[in-house]
Amino acid sequence: MSTRRDFLEVSALGGAAASLAQAQRVSPNDKIRLGCIGIGNMGLGDVKTAVTVPGVEFVAAADVYEGRLTNAKEKFGKQIFTTRDYRELLARPDIDAVIVATPDHWHAVQAVAAMEAGKHVYCQKPMVKNPADGHKVIAAEKRTGKILQVGSQRVSSILYARLREVINEGKIGEIRMIEAFYDRNSALGAWQYVIPQDASPATVDWDTFIGAAPKHSFDPIRLFRWRNYQDYGTGIAGDLFVHLFSGIHYVMDSKGPERVYASGGTYYWNDGRDVPDLMIGLYDYPKTEKHGAHQITLRVNFEAGTGGGQSFRFVGTEGYITLDVASGFTVTSTPRESRPGYDLESFPSSVKEKFLTDYRAKYPDQKPSADAMRPATSFSYKLPPGYLEQYAHHANFFDAIRNKRAVVEDATFGLRAAAPALLSNTSYFEKRLVEWDPIAMKMKG
Repeated sequence: MSTRRDFLEVSALGGAAASLAQAQRVSPNDKIRLGCIGIGNMGLGDVKTAVTVPGVEFVAAADVYEGRLTNAKEKFGKQIFTTRDYRELLARPDIDAVIVATPDHWHAVQAVAAMEAGKHVYCQKPMVKNPADGHKVIAAEKRTGKILQVGSQRVSSILYARLREVINEGKIGEIRMIEAFYDRNSALGAWQYVIPQDASPATVDWDTFIGAAPKHSFDPIRLFRWRNYQDYGTGIAGDLFVHLFSGIHYVMDSKGPERVYASGGTYYWNDGRDVPDLMIGLYDYPKTEKHGAHQITLRVNFEAGTGGGQSFRFVGTEGYITLDVASGFTVTSTPRESRPGYDLESFPSSVKEKFLTDYRAKYPDQKPSADAMRPATSFSYKLPPGYLEQYAHHANFFDAIRNKRAVVEDATFGLRAAAPALLSNTSYFEKRLVEWDPIAMKMKG
């Protein structure tokens, strides 16, 4: 894998690259011992990435389904400690950090418990299911002094770091609008995950899965496809909008919107889910020290005909930037008009002549077609071959632990990214505009 070399080559960017370069100099004997709570698809993927970072050793896993604990031993060795009770994992003194990759309704509880147990936390997004719980996580982070990083990897990407520089340099003027979409056109992308044949009350700790959610009789579909249900997940907004918010907030140094409105519906995946498979969100962002007021529109669509994919478009007063998260971005700049245009076709000759005489006197050095032909310039930034932002994000987390340095996506950032996503659900289900205070991180009214 060329990721590490590529990072060193671009280390002049600082931030993400510098942290990763530091992580690569760690002695293999200087281990950070890692546990994972919830080792399903996301947890397993996080662990597989984490152990490729020098100096990280995976030692323990907790999950309510016995089959995933068996799989953890098959993949990482019989020496791995496994348990259905995450509290047993947190009680172990040989664990320095944990990944929290459980259903959304467990994130805040387990992140706080882990920090209080003396563990650093890598928490999958969204950090919380309810915005009010975000303040509990922030308080625990401050009280314990432990590192908490939310697992939305865009903020560690050199692509977003470079984009941030370009925008701050004013390459496209002031940002007025940002458009982004994250579409999926597959069953797995729409959370139609496999239900294991051995799932039963004997192999699943159902009561622990339910936790504080409304009580429900054993149903493996609700466990293995939990994203489809409001009781445990946060739907399109919490799963995918939050990725878009995280990247945008990092690039724009933003604390979040003041107004949230979302619409959509369940049009394609009529499989019993109680969350939409199409959502469009509109967000009003206030003026800040670095940027003027601007609007954001987000879309996620699980309809098969979308073709899938994701993209961003940052529109400024003097151009626009198109971002492809897998490859890079292109900046197209167009100078502002230096004079007003005109259309005289409907006016009589005397009016035309008078207008043109006055116009040429006011703008003597410009040809009539100058602004219409003003040149657009463009340049592109491409990611190095083999670059993986997931690796960078984990490397930054472990570097922060070793060197007691702050992470970008801490609990405060995590709440500010999660809140507009969660409020999108509030707006959708309650069919209303939601007002939010991005500084106090509370709903208005």
